[in-house]
Amino acid sequence: AQAMIQEGLKNVTSGANPVGLRQGIDKAVKVAVEALHENSQKVENKNEIAQVGAISAADEEIGRYISEAMEKVGNDGVITIEESNGLNTELEVVEGMQFDRGYQSPYMVTDSDKMVAELERPYILVTDKKISSFQDILPLLEQVVQSNRPILIVADEVEGDALTNIVLNRMRGTFTAVAVKAPGFGDRRKAMLEDLAILTGAQVITDDLGLDLKDASIDMLGTASKVEVTKDNTTVVDGDGDENSIDARVSQLKSQIEETESDFDREKLQERLAKLAGGVAVIKVGAASETELKERKLRIEDALNSTRAAVEEGIVAGGGTALVNVYQKVSEIKAEGDIETGVNIVLKALTAPVRQIAENAGLEGSVIVERLKNAEPGVGFNAATNEWVNMLEAGIVDPTKVTRSALQHAASVAAMFLTTEAVVASIPEKNNDQPNMGGMPGMM
Repeated sequence: AQAMIQEGLKNVTSGANPVGLRQGIDKAVKVAVEALHENSQKVENKNEIAQVGAISAADEEIGRYISEAMEKVGNDGVITIEESNGLNTELEVVEGMQFDRGYQSPYMVTDSDKMVAELERPYILVTDKKISSFQDILPLLEQVVQSNRPILIVADEVEGDALTNIVLNRMRGTFTAVAVKAPGFGDRRKAMLEDLAILTGAQVITDDLGLDLKDASIDMLGTASKVEVTKDNTTVVDGDGDENSIDARVSQLKSQIEETESDFDREKLQERLAKLAGGVAVIKVGAASETELKERKLRIEDALNSTRAAVEEGIVAGGGTALVNVYQKVSEIKAEGDIETGVNIVLKALTAPVRQIAENAGLEGSVIVERLKNAEPGVGFNAATNEWVNMLEAGIVDPTKVTRSALQHAASVAAMFLTTEAVVASIPEKNNDQPNMGGMPGMM
């Protein structure tokens, strides 16, 4: 962006039309992006994903964990990074849909040693209603008892007479039922209940659809291979929902993720998507000291983001090489006047990263740039070794998405800056970092 703005301002000062410059910049960037995608190499198998993660983090072990996590939960799955209390970094995968609500009574557990309720092939009741009266669900429970299968009740709240009778019947061995509170709050709760219903093939019993618990039948319940409920979490494994309905829900969530402008909403939507699409992977980071732990966690987060981007759009030669590789295509654009000048602004900006890297290595930037323009695609200058190498084979790569986004964002900022009448900037305040020293008068 800096290179485009500086060159653009020179031309505007000389009398160029900012609108024409913007048109030229937009045209050049469009061609450059198309050329980047043509030069992009796909990252598809487990080993390639591990390599990208390892390169980004400068650690083969981190690359392997990221690759295994993405293999387990899919490219769209949620991968969270947590701090571990131990020395070793570990990968834990939670299969199926998990939400942070546990059983409403410890008397509902099926394994008192582990304090967990494990339900095999259970029916699943999904409702946003508060269940206080046992009579409201008695007709439905009688149908479930005849099937000799357990039931998971997910409701706004199960309390009073209803909770008491469920626990008593569980202790008597009449039937096995586990009640948990619905996850989330407000509109997000309704959406998560709908997700659970779609995953298990259930019908949400809600006033919004004019449905009452007293009239509910067994065919409105969902089913799953297994449900595990602890004090804090409920995990539904292998729900029996319709595949087409699940795919449609996944597509809907992906669209919402693309449209939302809120980072918080995006994170929650991605979590819901993962629970429908494949599960959640947790990389637990271990280290010998807190400083090492923080540094390692940041490296894993950065590597994960880079790897996701690489899987999404592929990889290109790193070190600014990919931008110079598209120089020729952009230079072939036919334009005149200020539009041509705008194209030239982008051409100069494409060489800026390589030029700067070469100068940082104590070399003449323009010499490196000119040689790179005539080199084979993918061949670039390794400033660390002062050698010309195939960047992809040498492992010096960048995610295509990162390179593309950087170019497009730089062009957007520069075009806006050049066509703006005035820019307001805040002057940073000078902070006096020297603390006030106490002590005797005259002491400095």
